[in-house]
Amino acid sequence: MPLRDTLARVDADLAAGRVPVARQRLRGLVSSFPDDLTLRRRLAEAYRLYGEPAEAGRWMYLEQDRDAAETSAFEARYHSAQRRMRALAWRGGESLAATAFAQEQLSAVRAACSEATGRPVDWDTVPSDEEEDGRQSHLAGALAGAGCLLALLAFMAIWVNGVVALFD
Repeated sequence: MPLRDTLARVDADLAAGRVPVARQRLRGLVSSFPDDLTLRRRLAEAYRLYGEPAEAGRWMYLEQDRDAAETSAFEARYHSAQRRMRALAWRGGESLAATAFAQEQLSAVRAACSEATGRPVDWDTVPSDEEEDGRQSHLAGALAGAGCLLALLAFMAIWVNGVVALFD
């Protein structure tokens, strides 16, 4: 569906009070056109209607006239540079941004992420949360493995007890 038609549906959804549907349509548009700051602004407005400052701050992060409280809420929710970089859902280089402010914001987030990971990153290879929380994921994997082993041992004990009871 063309951009103009989808935006007309967004307007109709908002006029009819179907904010979640409009928000979902806008999320799809931002996914398809990540460098369109106007779409990001409209998505932020939809989140404001539901009183979600962190998400409004997320989608207004690249705008110079953003609300400081929303920006703080976004930065608190996505506290690391990697999570912030993934949340912004940008693709391509900073040069695709329409404004100098947006380019600066994107460059700053990417530089912070590169520093945190210890290697250069770009918008098309954003580190995953597992890479960010490597030690936690290893601990979780070890605990899951131990739990499976314990469950297997309990099953074997019950099975052996049943076989012994069968021949008694």
